[in-house]
Amino acid sequence: MTGLSPSQLQKFQEDGFLVLEGFLSAEECVALQQRIGQIVAEMDVPPHCRAEFPPRILNKAEEQQKTQDNTEYFLSSGDKIRFFFEKGVFDEKGNFLVPPEKSINKIGHALHAHDPVFKGATHSSKVQAVARSLGFHMPVVVQSMYIFKQPRIGGKVPAHQDATFLYTEPLGRLLGLWIALEDTTVENGCLWFIPGSHTSGVSRRMVRTPAGSMTGISIRGSDPAWDNSLYVPTEVGRGSLVLIHGEVVHKSEQNLSDHSRHVYTFHLMEASGTVWSPENWLQPTAELPFPPLYT
Repeated sequence: MTGLSPSQLQKFQEDGFLVLEGFLSAEECVALQQRIGQIVAEMDVPPHCRAEFPPRILNKAEEQQKTQDNTEYFLSSGDKIRFFFEKGVFDEKGNFLVPPEKSINKIGHALHAHDPVFKGATHSSKVQAVARSLGFHMPVVVQSMYIFKQPRIGGKVPAHQDATFLYTEPLGRLLGLWIALEDTTVENGCLWFIPGSHTSGVSRRMVRTPAGSMTGISIRGSDPAWDNSLYVPTEVGRGSLVLIHGEVVHKSEQNLSDHSRHVYTFHLMEASGTVWSPENWLQPTAELPFPPLYT
Protein backbone atom coordinates (compact mmCIF):
# COMPACT_ATOMS: atom_id res chain seq x y z
CA MET A 1 0.00 0.00 0.00
CA THR A 2 1.47 3.29 -1.11
CA GLY A 3 -1.04 5.64 0.48
CA LEU A 4 -3.21 8.18 -1.29
CA SER A 5 -2.64 9.38 -4.81
CA PRO A 6 -2.46 13.14 -5.47
CA SER A 7 -6.02 13.10 -6.83
CA GLN A 8 -7.31 11.21 -3.79
CA LEU A 9 -5.55 13.61 -1.47
CA GLN A 10 -7.08 16.58 -3.29
CA LYS A 11 -10.54 14.97 -3.11
CA PHE A 12 -10.21 14.46 0.65
CA GLN A 13 -9.04 18.03 1.17
CA GLU A 14 -11.99 19.37 -0.83
CA ASP A 15 -14.77 17.17 0.57
CA GLY A 16 -13.55 16.27 4.06
CA PHE A 17 -14.08 12.57 3.43
CA LEU A 18 -12.83 9.94 1.02
CA VAL A 19 -13.79 6.37 0.16
CA LEU A 20 -11.08 3.79 -0.52
CA GLU A 21 -12.76 0.69 -1.93
CA GLY A 22 -11.21 -2.71 -1.25
CA PHE A 23 -8.99 -1.52 1.59
CA LEU A 24 -9.50 -4.82 3.41
CA SER A 25 -9.95 -8.17 1.75
CA ALA A 26 -12.99 -10.35 2.43
CA GLU A 27 -10.76 -12.61 4.50
CA GLU A 28 -9.57 -9.68 6.63
CA CYS A 29 -13.16 -8.59 7.22
CA VAL A 30 -14.15 -12.10 8.26
CA ALA A 31 -11.25 -12.28 10.71
CA LEU A 32 -12.43 -9.12 12.49
CA GLN A 33 -16.04 -10.32 12.55
CA GLN A 34 -15.06 -13.71 13.91
CA ARG A 35 -12.94 -12.12 16.62
CA ILE A 36 -15.77 -9.81 17.70
CA GLY A 37 -18.03 -12.84 17.83
CA GLN A 38 -15.64 -14.46 20.30
CA ILE A 39 -15.50 -11.29 22.40
CA VAL A 40 -19.31 -11.12 22.52
CA ALA A 41 -19.56 -14.80 23.46
CA GLU A 42 -17.27 -14.18 26.44
CA MET A 43 -18.71 -10.83 27.58
CA ASP A 44 -19.99 -10.10 31.07
CA VAL A 45 -23.01 -7.82 31.03
CA PRO A 46 -22.56 -4.99 33.56
CA PRO A 47 -25.24 -5.18 36.29
CA HIS A 48 -26.39 -1.61 35.72
CA CYS A 49 -27.22 -2.47 32.10
CA ARG A 50 -29.87 -4.98 33.17
CA ALA A 51 -33.34 -3.94 34.26
CA GLU A 52 -34.32 -4.31 37.89
CA PHE A 53 -36.78 -7.04 38.94
CA PRO A 54 -39.47 -6.80 40.15
CA PRO A 55 -40.16 -3.73 38.01
CA ARG A 56 -41.01 -0.60 39.95
CA ILE A 57 -40.81 3.14 39.71
CA LEU A 58 -37.41 4.38 40.81
CA ASN A 59 -37.28 7.18 43.32
CA LYS A 60 -35.22 10.28 42.56
CA ALA A 61 -32.12 9.04 44.39
CA GLU A 62 -32.23 5.72 42.54
CA GLU A 63 -32.66 7.46 39.19
CA GLN A 64 -29.66 9.65 39.97
CA GLN A 65 -27.57 6.64 40.94
CA LYS A 66 -28.48 4.80 37.73
CA THR A 67 -27.57 7.87 35.71
CA GLN A 68 -24.23 8.13 37.51
CA ASP A 69 -23.52 4.42 36.96
CA ASN A 70 -24.24 4.70 33.23
CA THR A 71 -22.17 7.87 32.89
CA GLU A 72 -19.22 6.47 34.82
CA TYR A 73 -19.28 3.29 32.74
CA PHE A 74 -19.01 5.41 29.60
CA LEU A 75 -16.50 7.95 30.89
CA SER A 76 -14.13 5.26 32.16
CA SER A 77 -14.28 3.18 28.96
CA GLY A 78 -11.49 4.97 27.08
CA ASP A 79 -8.83 2.46 28.12
CA LYS A 80 -11.08 -0.61 28.24
CA ILE A 81 -13.22 -2.91 26.11
CA ARG A 82 -16.81 -2.20 27.12
CA PHE A 83 -20.28 -3.08 25.84
CA PHE A 84 -23.09 -0.67 25.00
CA PHE A 85 -26.53 -2.09 24.29
CA GLU A 86 -29.53 -1.17 22.20
CA LYS A 87 -32.67 -0.08 24.04
CA GLY A 88 -35.26 -2.69 24.94
CA VAL A 89 -33.07 -5.79 24.61
CA PHE A 90 -33.54 -6.92 28.24
CA ASP A 91 -36.77 -8.09 29.90
CA GLU A 92 -37.86 -7.08 33.38
CA LYS A 93 -35.72 -9.84 34.87
CA GLY A 94 -32.59 -8.67 33.09
CA ASN A 95 -32.60 -11.51 30.56
CA PHE A 96 -31.93 -10.98 26.88
CA LEU A 97 -35.00 -10.59 24.68
CA VAL A 98 -32.86 -11.15 21.59
CA PRO A 99 -29.69 -13.20 21.04
CA PRO A 100 -26.79 -11.44 22.82
CA GLU A 101 -24.96 -10.86 19.54
CA LYS A 102 -28.04 -8.97 18.27
CA SER A 103 -28.35 -6.82 21.40
CA ILE A 104 -25.18 -4.72 21.20
CA ASN A 105 -25.01 -1.24 19.76
CA LYS A 106 -21.23 -0.98 19.95
CA ILE A 107 -18.09 -2.19 21.71
CA GLY A 108 -15.52 0.47 22.68
CA HIS A 109 -13.20 2.20 23.22
CA ALA A 110 -9.83 0.44 23.36
CA LEU A 111 -10.07 -2.61 21.13
CA HIS A 112 -6.98 -1.26 19.39
CA ALA A 113 -4.97 -1.54 22.60
CA HIS A 114 -6.20 -4.71 24.27
CA ASP A 115 -7.09 -7.13 21.49
CA PRO A 116 -4.30 -8.41 19.24
CA VAL A 117 -6.54 -8.90 16.19
CA PHE A 118 -7.87 -5.35 16.27
CA LYS A 119 -4.48 -3.98 17.24
CA GLY A 120 -3.05 -5.58 14.11
CA ALA A 121 -5.76 -4.09 11.90
CA THR A 122 -5.29 -0.64 13.45
CA HIS A 123 -1.50 -0.58 13.09
CA SER A 124 -1.32 -2.31 9.70
CA SER A 125 1.12 -1.15 7.08
CA LYS A 126 -1.84 -0.09 4.94
CA VAL A 127 -3.19 2.22 7.64
CA GLN A 128 0.28 3.63 8.27
CA ALA A 129 0.74 4.35 4.57
CA VAL A 130 -2.55 6.26 4.44
CA ALA A 131 -1.60 8.29 7.51
CA ARG A 132 1.81 9.16 6.08
CA SER A 133 0.32 10.27 2.78
CA LEU A 134 -2.00 12.60 4.70
CA GLY A 135 1.00 14.22 6.39
CA PHE A 136 0.77 12.64 9.83
CA HIS A 137 4.20 12.73 11.48
CA MET A 138 3.41 11.50 15.00
CA PRO A 139 -0.11 10.01 14.87
CA VAL A 140 -1.54 8.38 17.97
CA VAL A 141 -4.66 6.21 18.29
CA VAL A 142 -7.16 7.84 20.63
CA GLN A 143 -10.09 5.43 20.51
CA SER A 144 -11.67 2.53 18.64
CA MET A 145 -15.16 1.08 18.29
CA TYR A 146 -16.91 -1.87 16.70
CA ILE A 147 -20.38 -0.72 15.62
CA PHE A 148 -23.05 -3.31 14.86
CA LYS A 149 -26.01 -1.28 13.48
CA GLN A 150 -28.33 -4.19 14.21
CA PRO A 151 -31.06 -5.19 11.72
CA ARG A 152 -34.29 -3.21 12.24
CA ILE A 153 -33.22 -1.81 15.63
CA GLY A 154 -29.88 -0.14 14.84
CA GLY A 155 -30.65 3.48 15.63
CA LYS A 156 -29.85 6.65 13.72
CA VAL A 157 -26.79 8.74 14.55
CA PRO A 158 -27.68 12.43 14.33
CA ALA A 159 -25.62 14.85 12.29
CA HIS A 160 -22.39 15.71 14.06
CA GLN A 161 -18.69 16.51 13.76
CA ASP A 162 -16.26 14.14 15.47
CA ALA A 163 -14.31 17.07 16.87
CA THR A 164 -17.36 17.95 18.97
CA PHE A 165 -16.43 14.94 21.12
CA LEU A 166 -12.69 14.70 20.43
CA TYR A 167 -11.51 18.29 20.40
CA THR A 168 -7.97 19.41 19.61
CA GLU A 169 -6.13 22.72 19.45
CA PRO A 170 -5.51 23.57 16.75
CA LEU A 171 -8.37 21.93 14.88
CA GLY A 172 -7.69 19.80 11.83
CA ARG A 173 -5.58 17.23 13.70
CA LEU A 174 -8.21 14.48 14.02
CA LEU A 175 -8.93 11.74 11.48
CA GLY A 176 -11.57 9.03 11.61
CA LEU A 177 -10.98 5.73 9.82
CA TRP A 178 -14.25 3.87 9.24
CA ILE A 179 -13.94 0.35 7.82
CA ALA A 180 -17.06 -1.34 6.46
CA LEU A 181 -16.99 -5.05 7.32
CA GLU A 182 -20.27 -5.52 5.47
CA ASP A 183 -21.85 -3.73 2.52
CA THR A 184 -23.39 -0.43 3.61
CA THR A 185 -26.51 0.86 1.88
CA VAL A 186 -29.13 3.53 2.39
CA GLU A 187 -31.42 0.81 3.73
CA ASN A 188 -29.04 -0.50 6.41
CA GLY A 189 -27.74 2.88 7.55
CA CYS A 190 -24.81 4.04 5.41
CA LEU A 191 -23.00 7.29 6.15
CA TRP A 192 -24.26 10.61 4.79
CA PHE A 193 -21.90 13.59 4.41
CA ILE A 194 -22.10 17.28 3.63
CA PRO A 195 -19.12 17.66 1.27
CA GLY A 196 -16.88 20.58 2.15
CA SER A 197 -18.42 21.12 5.59
CA HIS A 198 -15.08 20.63 7.35
CA THR A 199 -13.91 24.19 6.82
CA SER A 200 -16.23 26.11 9.15
CA GLY A 201 -14.92 25.10 12.56
CA VAL A 202 -16.81 23.54 15.47
CA SER A 203 -19.52 25.38 17.41
CA ARG A 204 -20.67 22.57 19.70
CA ARG A 205 -18.65 20.55 22.19
CA MET A 206 -19.29 17.72 24.61
CA VAL A 207 -17.16 18.28 27.71
CA ARG A 208 -16.58 16.68 31.07
CA THR A 209 -18.21 18.45 33.98
CA PRO A 210 -16.32 19.02 37.26
CA ALA A 211 -15.68 15.97 39.42
CA GLY A 212 -18.65 15.07 41.59
CA SER A 213 -21.27 16.58 39.29
CA MET A 214 -24.39 14.55 38.60
CA THR A 215 -24.25 14.39 34.81
CA GLY A 216 -20.53 13.85 34.19
CA ILE A 217 -20.77 15.47 30.77
CA SER A 218 -22.46 18.54 29.31
CA ILE A 219 -22.97 20.16 25.92
CA ARG A 220 -21.48 23.56 25.25
CA GLY A 221 -22.73 25.60 22.31
CA SER A 222 -25.01 24.40 19.52
CA ASP A 223 -24.79 23.20 15.95
CA PRO A 224 -25.98 25.39 13.09
CA ALA A 225 -29.07 24.34 11.16
CA TRP A 226 -27.44 22.18 8.50
CA ASP A 227 -29.40 22.01 5.26
CA ASN A 228 -30.70 18.46 4.75
CA SER A 229 -30.54 18.90 0.99
CA LEU A 230 -26.73 19.09 1.17
CA TYR A 231 -26.21 15.53 2.47
CA VAL A 232 -25.03 12.87 0.05
CA PRO A 233 -25.39 9.13 0.82
CA THR A 234 -22.13 7.19 0.81
CA GLU A 235 -22.86 3.55 0.07
CA VAL A 236 -19.70 1.43 0.15
CA GLY A 237 -18.82 -2.21 -0.31
CA ARG A 238 -17.43 -4.60 2.22
CA GLY A 239 -13.78 -3.87 2.99
CA SER A 240 -14.00 -0.18 2.08
CA LEU A 241 -12.26 2.45 4.18
CA VAL A 242 -13.91 5.83 4.64
CA LEU A 243 -11.57 8.61 5.78
CA ILE A 244 -13.42 11.20 7.88
CA HIS A 245 -12.01 14.64 8.64
CA GLY A 246 -12.61 15.59 12.27
CA GLU A 247 -14.81 18.55 11.33
CA VAL A 248 -16.83 17.19 8.40
CA VAL A 249 -20.58 16.95 9.09
CA HIS A 250 -21.97 13.43 8.79
CA LYS A 251 -24.77 11.20 10.05
CA SER A 252 -26.39 7.81 9.54
CA GLU A 253 -30.04 6.80 9.55
CA GLN A 254 -31.76 3.90 11.29
CA ASN A 255 -31.15 0.43 9.90
CA LEU A 256 -34.49 -0.43 8.30
CA SER A 257 -33.25 -3.60 6.65
CA ASP A 258 -32.90 -7.23 7.68
CA HIS A 259 -29.11 -6.97 7.38
CA SER A 260 -26.61 -5.68 9.91
CA ARG A 261 -23.99 -3.05 9.11
CA HIS A 262 -20.83 -4.02 10.98
CA VAL A 263 -18.05 -1.43 11.07
CA TYR A 264 -14.68 -1.14 12.76
CA THR A 265 -13.72 2.49 13.29
CA PHE A 266 -10.95 4.34 15.10
CA HIS A 267 -9.52 7.84 15.38
CA LEU A 268 -6.03 9.17 14.91
CA MET A 269 -4.63 12.45 16.20
CA GLU A 270 -1.46 14.19 15.05
CA ALA A 271 0.40 14.48 18.35
CA SER A 272 3.12 16.85 17.20
CA GLY A 273 2.16 20.43 18.09
CA THR A 274 -1.36 19.42 19.16
CA VAL A 275 -3.12 19.90 22.48
CA TRP A 276 -5.73 17.27 23.36
CA SER A 277 -8.43 19.15 25.24
CA PRO A 278 -8.46 18.31 28.96
CA GLU A 279 -12.24 18.80 28.76
CA ASN A 280 -12.75 15.91 26.33
CA TRP A 281 -14.75 13.00 27.73
CA LEU A 282 -11.92 10.63 26.78
CA GLN A 283 -8.57 11.13 28.42
CA PRO A 284 -5.33 9.13 28.20
CA THR A 285 -4.38 7.32 31.40
CA ALA A 286 -1.13 6.28 33.02
CA GLU A 287 -2.04 2.69 32.21
CA LEU A 288 -2.91 3.49 28.61
CA PRO A 289 -1.46 6.65 27.06
CA PHE A 290 -2.50 7.15 23.44
CA PRO A 291 -0.37 4.60 21.55
CA PRO A 292 1.70 5.75 18.55
CA LEU A 293 0.42 4.45 15.22
CA TYR A 294 3.86 3.98 13.71
CA THR A 295 5.63 0.98 15.21
